[in-house]
Amino acid sequence: MSNHVPRLSSRRTLGILALLAAGSSLGAWSCRAASDARAAAPARLRTAIKYDMIDAPGDVRARFELARSLGFEGVEIDSPSNLSIPEVVAASKATGVAVHGVIDSIHWSKRFSDPDPAVRAEAVAALRGAIEDAHAVGADTVLVVPGAVRDPARENFDQVWSRSHEEIAKVLPLARERGVRIAIEVVWNDFLTTPEQLVRYVDEFHDPVVGAYFDCSNMIKYGVPPARWIEALGPRLLKVDFKGYSRERGWVAIGEGDEDWPAVLRALDAVGYHGWITAEVQGGGREELLDVRRRMDRILSR
Repeated sequence: MSNHVPRLSSRRTLGILALLAAGSSLGAWSCRAASDARAAAPARLRTAIKYDMIDAPGDVRARFELARSLGFEGVEIDSPSNLSIPEVVAASKATGVAVHGVIDSIHWSKRFSDPDPAVRAEAVAALRGAIEDAHAVGADTVLVVPGAVRDPARENFDQVWSRSHEEIAKVLPLARERGVRIAIEVVWNDFLTTPEQLVRYVDEFHDPVVGAYFDCSNMIKYGVPPARWIEALGPRLLKVDFKGYSRERGWVAIGEGDEDWPAVLRALDAVGYHGWITAEVQGGGREELLDVRRRMDRILSR
């Protein structure tokens, strides 16, 4: 949906070296995860939708079947939610539609950056639960918005940075154990509003279990083209969302905003990203989701 610009010339180099060093410490998990990803991921972009976009009669499986019938290969679910994890697993196995990711659904109401330590503890507990859910359904990422600069008198940029970093770091051992990566997303929260800030934020964990989740429309508001974000993130890029945003009209349908989609696709290819792209727009039934599918296909065929 997010001022303080760090200098990264030498820090970025140090951060990358630290990431490589941290990666070697992950041992069998990191090697196996990388090998599995290379073996499983085709050299193309895979399309998905958020599960909550699907409005279909029937049970969980019926929604998965609708997604499959429209050509979507994956969905992303919320955690916590009212979904039955065993039902989700069964629906995924029956339809072949992967649950590729989980969204930490309370990172707005229970922020990792909240001035109240008790609230931050709730945020950490929720992230642990999301990681466990991701492991259970076979997802490889949990999307996390780390914090928000809402009231600078209570939580300024530096405080949000340090508090959220400290709290998220507490779950890294569990994420490594479960084989789930934490994907930091930037939104309209007045925090991490430049590519350099997001790169530095990710790199300062010194752990490749943390990466970035990039929405191609969210940050148009702040003036840096999506392709430049992608180029800066490089190997840190774990997942990508598709929406539509116009500086004049606000949120619009996919393909009707100010995104330079050919440049986005070139940037994704340049950094070697061949993973999931997930629509995050107004959903509906078959006709509405078919429109989403066609809009994504038009972009991907350019």
